[in-house]
Amino acid sequence: MANSAEPVRAVLIDPSDNVATLTSRAEPGSLILLDDEREITASAPIPNGHKIALISIEPGEPIRKYGQVIGVASEPITVGSHVHTHNLTGQGL
Repeated sequence: MANSAEPVRAVLIDPSDNVATLTSRAEPGSLILLDDEREITASAPIPNGHKIALISIEPGEPIRKYGQVIGVASEPITVGSHVHTHNLTGQGL
């Protein structure tokens, strides 16, 4: 599905969020279309319902979803990366 003509949709819940939630699986190189018409490219496989980074996030920086901090980055996260338990922690809140 990478680089398919049909973009993967992602839901941006709050304008202050730095992650969005995919509505279907994305492969590396997939175009992701956000509700606000922004487009980003997935840099890794991301399962349906998982989060994608909208901006670069440094270790220790907050990850925001629902307009709330849901955790902090445990390692550098680049735009288009999968955001999940491998790079997000609740420690430091």
